[in-house]
Amino acid sequence: MRSPKDFFRPLAVGAPQPVREVPFRPSRMIHFFDPSNPKMAAKVPDIAPTVDVLLGNLEDAVAADRKEAARAGLVEIAAKADFGDTQLWTRINSLDSPWALDDLLTLVGAVGHKLDVVMVPKVEGAQDIHYVDRLLAQLEAKAGLERPILVHAILETPSGMANVEEIAGASPRMQGISLGPADLAASRRMKTTRVGGGHPGYLVRQDPSGDDAPRATFQQDLWHYTVARMVDACAAHGILPYYGPFGDIKDTLACEDQFRNAFLLGCVGAWSLHPVQIAVAKRVFSPEPGEVAWARRVMAAMGDGTGAVMIDGKMQDDATFKQCRVVAELADALAARDPELRAAYDAATTAVLDQE
Repeated sequence: MRSPKDFFRPLAVGAPQPVREVPFRPSRMIHFFDPSNPKMAAKVPDIAPTVDVLLGNLEDAVAADRKEAARAGLVEIAAKADFGDTQLWTRINSLDSPWALDDLLTLVGAVGHKLDVVMVPKVEGAQDIHYVDRLLAQLEAKAGLERPILVHAILETPSGMANVEEIAGASPRMQGISLGPADLAASRRMKTTRVGGGHPGYLVRQDPSGDDAPRATFQQDLWHYTVARMVDACAAHGILPYYGPFGDIKDTLACEDQFRNAFLLGCVGAWSLHPVQIAVAKRVFSPEPGEVAWARRVMAAMGDGTGAVMIDGKMQDDATFKQCRVVAELADALAARDPELRAAYDAATTAVLDQE
């Protein structure tokens, strides 16, 4: 066990100083693309300004005979493109694969100065993060990087789920955790072949009424427990939780529902696998203008956040002040990046405060 006093010391001589707090940057959507696909690669300059995070995928969805091409493609794209305020991430291959080591060796050395986050799939426990942590420190020192590359874990196995708290706190590099529902479902032997989302068979049924009247059914959320536990682990360690993929690209309504469930539970973003999901994630993970206006109204009425006030017949106290501050601070961060959102938030707030 590492001593707490050593936790924020670099793990290699000459490596950058570890971060003490994860910088919060808007990451409503982590948009995946395959760097080995020339058509996808050609669209990167146009897509990059429309998303918060652009992720070059090297793992699943990239065939084994295209792994090296994907890695080389990501290096070329990262070297040439100007991403502006958009973060550049990559998902490397799993640590038990023959490609993961070369992924890190190549990317950190060639484009580490542009790489914000490395996403690590199928993380089983803190030991996986410790391995990546030490290796990144060595590679950063060798490449002369001035800032550390952060690490994002994917929750895809029962072991990872059981160890989610230790994973979240395994390193100062930890930026966040995403739910990987498809691999997790397979590992758990869940009887669903869907990639994220609900299942019509997972339901509760109304009690019988004594006659033969139809009994209403209500579909339940397969992922509620998993997402909630992941959110708690992330919040306890000051890192960010994300919902993962929603595989049915055409069903944007169900995608929006799943994303909103995750947003309400505390997630800050989700994966987008197709451009149509970018707008869904942007809409869902941005607080509505009316909510922002209400939050700012409560904060204005409460001043320093202590005591209690009545607004429209509803009691507001220090707990609701904190809830409102979460919404307002998220809105401020998003507005700094999105002029349209800023205008909508300011207009709604002005309209509400003018009624006072």
